[in-house]
Amino acid sequence: MPHSPSRGLYAITDGPRNDLTHVVQEALAGGASLLQYRDLSDDHARRHAEAHALKRLCDQFGVPLLINGDAALAQAVGAAGVHLGETAEDLAGARERLGAEAIIGVSCFDSIERARSMVSAGADYVSFGAFFPSPTLPRARLASPELLRQSAALRVPRVAIGGITPENGAILVDAGADYLAAVSAIFGSSDVRAAARRLADLYRPSPNEFLHDHQP
Repeated sequence: MPHSPSRGLYAITDGPRNDLTHVVQEALAGGASLLQYRDLSDDHARRHAEAHALKRLCDQFGVPLLINGDAALAQAVGAAGVHLGETAEDLAGARERLGAEAIIGVSCFDSIERARSMVSAGADYVSFGAFFPSPTLPRARLASPELLRQSAALRVPRVAIGGITPENGAILVDAGADYLAAVSAIFGSSDVRAAARRLADLYRPSPNEFLHDHQP
């Protein structure tokens, strides 16, 4: 994926909320590797102001900022890219607007066929899920971890989303998820930094794994 870490925690905001910049800073301090600004309201002035503020924060931490579903806003604030939920036509338009170096990701739900189509159309990553019942995606079709294994041949990063917690996320990492995306598990926590750290730690090798990998 252009200009992004190869694996890690993908934090997705749950605005609107008055403490948005504070909790995002805590998530970034806890180890988030990517941030998506997700606000589906039509308050354009607030969304622009918040996206600008989050871009400044992400720059401080060296973390790419993506905007959910709004390539124009991504362009306006200089975000790293956009996350799309619908069609290849949206992807083509976003690519034309944002350029070849932008990160463009696409939701593929529980469909390997859709993922293949989106990668062929130029997606930089695909996301699958919900993998578990999710308060953010209550009507989402549930995907199987096997989908992550099947999609390895796509040769783009794969994001897992939906009901992910520190307790169940390791299953998805083992199945091949390059990123674990979380909303409520991070931003619904009373300690956002610690919640982010616990999820990010699923990508850090245990001491035993490190020793095994570095044996002479």
